[in-house]
Amino acid sequence: MHVTGTAETSAPAPSPTPEVSGEAPHGNDGRHARRFGLPVATALVMGNIIGGGIFLLPASVAPFGTVSLLAFAVLTVGAIALALVFGRLAERTPLTGGPYVYARETFGDFAGFLTAWSYWITTWVSNAALAVAAVGYLDVLIPVNGHRWTACLAALVILWLPALSNLAGTRYVGAVQLVSTVLKFAPLLLVAVGGLFFFDPHNLGPFHAGGGSAMGAVSASAAILLFSYLGVESAAVSAGEVENPRRNVGRATVIGTAGAALVYLLGTLSVFGTVPHGRLVTSTAPFSDAVNAMFGGSWGGWAVALAALVSMTGCLNGWTLLSAQTPYAAAQDGLFPAAFARRRRGVPTVGVLVTVVLASLLTVYNYASGSGKVFESLVLITTFTATVPYLLAAAAQIFHLVSGRRDQVDRARLVRDSVIAAVAAGFSMWLIAGSGYAAVYQGVLFLFAGVVVFAVMAARRPAIAGR
Repeated sequence: MHVTGTAETSAPAPSPTPEVSGEAPHGNDGRHARRFGLPVATALVMGNIIGGGIFLLPASVAPFGTVSLLAFAVLTVGAIALALVFGRLAERTPLTGGPYVYARETFGDFAGFLTAWSYWITTWVSNAALAVAAVGYLDVLIPVNGHRWTACLAALVILWLPALSNLAGTRYVGAVQLVSTVLKFAPLLLVAVGGLFFFDPHNLGPFHAGGGSAMGAVSASAAILLFSYLGVESAAVSAGEVENPRRNVGRATVIGTAGAALVYLLGTLSVFGTVPHGRLVTSTAPFSDAVNAMFGGSWGGWAVALAALVSMTGCLNGWTLLSAQTPYAAAQDGLFPAAFARRRRGVPTVGVLVTVVLASLLTVYNYASGSGKVFESLVLITTFTATVPYLLAAAAQIFHLVSGRRDQVDRARLVRDSVIAAVAAGFSMWLIAGSGYAAVYQGVLFLFAGVVVFAVMAARRPAIAGR
């Protein structure tokens, strides 16, 4: 996508492959397409990492005791390592597609396709999960859960509003993302920072509340927290829409991940210290309970419900864009259907529409089946499918470090980058293990279904290339 009215001051980024649809290489972006600066790119990362999960996390990990804070620390280290790896890879290849581009460039078409396929599954299933979860918070403000199909309709509206924002162009995506990120941080910071002034150590409860070993408790609580850190790759996936991506993608990724981690840690610690442990274990709205404990009254539930809706809408807005970017990059290379390469106003419209339709069908299926367990198992699969691109990206960085010319590389930087890449790879493996046997089994089936799609697309590539 070209830059309208601005000039790049750094070395120009490599141009992506011309679109398969026959449009100009960058499409007809128009005035609605605008590159993201560092603030918006950072907001995209933070907004995608911090969704609605933060409003439930303290109660989810409370049964393990304050030992769960160690799991937060370990996850944060791993997430920062991944953020640094994405920043380094974006310096080398600042193109839209992120992990897909890195895997394909390093290991070939099949690895690139598996990356795009698994990441695409992650995005549309995650979008359905966020929409269904948002209905629970909407019910606090407007009763909608009394009837199954009323709740389903509300979830579909929550899904389609961000999709319409995306179809309006990247200019509006960035605006919605920045505003929603700012709005959601007001109540989160109120609890995360204000709660420290009402902190009571007696509310913390035992360090290790569950049975078994402390390390087992760390692993068990980490398994619950895994989904909360998905999104560190957001700026890298949208590198083609970021101003000066060689510089800004890495910075936005690290700043956004560190900011999200800080909010997670402070928010959870503040809730632990303001809500008695016995009450927190059974709480369904821990941030509401924390606000009520801090200031009294019952208005906390309304405030936090509104904040959760804003948070989830902003998260859906960003994830909807990401859900279209990876298939767009793969379609340019002939690894996804050519329709996914069509772009209007800076947005791959077919990717957005297909993704929101699939997420809508999954949402309707969830309500029609009346079973939350089926849906929850699909959400766990996203933890596995998201880590496949993470692991391949870390492996791509390791490949570049090992195969590079030693006499042309700063040795101190080589050692530092090698340690970071090793931590990122180990973290990715831990994420896969933490997603559970059932999720890995079902996730592999999703990947194998993609193998059939790859076979069809690979067979058609000569015909595509000859057009």
